[in-house]
Amino acid sequence: MNLIKRYWLTALASIVALVVFVTPFIFIILMAVKDRQQAALRDMSWPINFQLVENFLAVVQARDYMLITAYINSTILTVGSVTILVIVASMVGFVLQRHPTKWTPVVEFFVMAGLMIPPAVVPTIWLLQGIGLFKTLHGMILIEVAYNMSFAVILYRQFVATIPREMDEAAIIDGAKPLDVFFRVVFPMMWPVTVTNIVVQSVGIFNDFVNPLYYLPGRGNETVQLTLYSFQSQFNTQYNLLFMDILLVTIPPLLVFLFFNRQIVAGLSAGAIKG
Repeated sequence: MNLIKRYWLTALASIVALVVFVTPFIFIILMAVKDRQQAALRDMSWPINFQLVENFLAVVQARDYMLITAYINSTILTVGSVTILVIVASMVGFVLQRHPTKWTPVVEFFVMAGLMIPPAVVPTIWLLQGIGLFKTLHGMILIEVAYNMSFAVILYRQFVATIPREMDEAAIIDGAKPLDVFFRVVFPMMWPVTVTNIVVQSVGIFNDFVNPLYYLPGRGNETVQLTLYSFQSQFNTQYNLLFMDILLVTIPPLLVFLFFNRQIVAGLSAGAIKG
């Protein structure tokens, strides 16, 4: 009885979280394995005819295997963007924390502005068109880097504050150059926050829908989120194929969060508590 009184709130919260987060996923799975007629009802009923393989093949083969092309595009976009973000943001965070100058408040202002000010879509499109990067993966990578840089810099700067300055000074006394100090001494110690940045940014960029819709239009430029348009329209929607596509798009980020959940929390809490 005492255990019930002590942990009833925890149990209630767990049940609510289970209902809120698991129920939609169960609904997606049920819809993904139904036939077209039953899926059109959009309810939680048990499938009469299981069409897991048929729906999977239909989604993969739709529009000349567009889903495979979309996965390739999303992978290139995610890997390229996250690589640049990790390298550049870690260096910026290190410099802001370790070597403040009179320009540091200005840089901090722009970093915070990147979090608060919404992006201007039309001027950004004009800029990309002017430099010849509109409708290209290269331009889309630069967009993702620009939009996510502020968050990454803040995480790295907070974490650098937890690394003793004596490590830098010892390396300098031993004759290490500035880049050697960073890449050989400081950067390896940033591993917890680097993992956090990689996972959080990868999931966010992989799941990005709005930015590729604006800046990466055109046949062959689809990302995984944009493939959802293939199975819905104003007058006709194939709900079984739509939810199968949603399931295939959802699984990779879900697995990443399940496997790296502890690292994400560790990286965020280390910078927050000690910074």
